[in-house]
Amino acid sequence: MRNMIEIGDTIGLIACSNGLPIESNKKIKQLEEILVSLGLKFVYGNEIYRSKDVYNGTPKEKAEGLMKLFKDKSVKVIFDISGGDLANGVLNYLDFTEIAINKKPFFGYSDLSVLLNPLHDLSGIDTYYYQLRNLVGEYKEEQLKLFKGFFFEGSTDLLDFNYKWIRGKKMSGEVVGGNIRCFLKLAGTKYMGDFKDKILFLESLGGDVSKITTYLTQYEQLGVFKSVKGIILGSFSEIEEKNYTPKTEEILLDILGDLDLPIIKTNEIGHGQNSKSISIGKKIKFMRE
Repeated sequence: MRNMIEIGDTIGLIACSNGLPIESNKKIKQLEEILVSLGLKFVYGNEIYRSKDVYNGTPKEKAEGLMKLFKDKSVKVIFDISGGDLANGVLNYLDFTEIAINKKPFFGYSDLSVLLNPLHDLSGIDTYYYQLRNLVGEYKEEQLKLFKGFFFEGSTDLLDFNYKWIRGKKMSGEVVGGNIRCFLKLAGTKYMGDFKDKILFLESLGGDVSKITTYLTQYEQLGVFKSVKGIILGSFSEIEEKNYTPKTEEILLDILGDLDLPIIKTNEIGHGQNSKSISIGKKIKFMRE
């Protein structure tokens, strides 16, 4: 079976959310050098740097760039290297039928939650919660090892994460979700998808106790918790780094009340530069030993 990427392959890079600040160009150049050292070629789908405020083009222009990468037969995998607030503007300009014809894996994190889920649901492609820029982050040696193992050697280490049980003994189902705030932007739209018998994954960069409480309350009011079969809590950076109380898992338990839903907690998936990955739409299974 062919690895996801082979030496000599071309990968696509794009920024569908906020444009990157021009000051990040040194890090991007380092990322490009790492990709070249791995024997990879790369092509950009759009202008990744900000040209006006946080904008790096219109939603339509960004969607056209993403479609170009999907249609390009030489591109094997697409990585979105942005984050922020603007990715949902791209949705109305995507041709999900055309994407289904030109299937290839798509990787992104944070605000890209609004693309990861619909791309899987409506086009049937493999999508992963993952930030390629971690290759030039604080844990770059570890991240590079995980990258090479997953993409070139067929290792699953990038997807294998440590966790603890908050409640329950077992759960299984397809993963949906992503960033707790960004994923909520799909609420009430045709892009939200079905939660029935799914496993909900949630993580957050910002968000104090009040914000996380109100986000989780909205999920409850949407009926999400009565539909899913379990919840995976990733890292909640602000609450955890500042040692706010109550913790995210305590907030969730209070909101769930008598709803006996299995919950696990991991610190290995989220916005941290040591973050691993989780596959959106793939079935996952957990069993307490």
